Amino acid sequence: MSGRARRKGPAPAASAAPAIRTRTPGELRRSRRPRAHSCWDHLYAAPLWPLHGANLGTLLRTCDAVGACLTVPRFPWVPEALERGNTLRRPACVHWTGDPLGWLERQRERGLRVVGVELADEAVRLADLPAAREPTVMVLGHEQHGIPPEALDLLDGVVEIPMVGTGASLNVAVAGSLVLYRLAGLL
Repeated sequence: MSGRARRKGPAPAASAAPAIRTRTPGELRRSRRPRAHSCWDHLYAAPLWPLHGANLGTLLRTCDAVGACLTVPRFPWVPEALERGNTLRRPACVHWTGDPLGWLERQRERGLRVVGVELADEAVRLADLPAAREPTVMVLGHEQHGIPPEALDLLDGVVEIPMVGTGASLNVAVAGSLVLYRLAGLL
């Protein structure tokens, strides 16, 4: 006999692999809505002070995924920024505003909850943010300057996204997507 001891009893059972099965494209199509959603007036992503050329198309795709609407300012370059990164085959719910502060004031008057994504002392961590149980606007500021001081008083609360990496790791579209999924109750 070699230096190894012989095993007594039955051989150990082979570990069972998890029964993972991916869905086919046809199954996915049948489980999703067949048309673009109309305005549900429940959840809005509002990058009201976007950086010129920012990829708003990525955020538009997230809005479609979670059933939210996108509200953007009427800057001449915004339509092109929406197209860049937008792979949706159908129109999405986009609201346009010429006056970001006035639009936010009107949403508050309508009774919508307004949450900003910003670094602030009173900010709630993303993991502690509850899902939107009432109509909610998520406000995103400028990529470099954040939400303007004159808009901060129009917010009901602020959420921050904790990071381990550098500040350049997270852009407005990605930050907005994380918060939208949380507000939609999908995270």
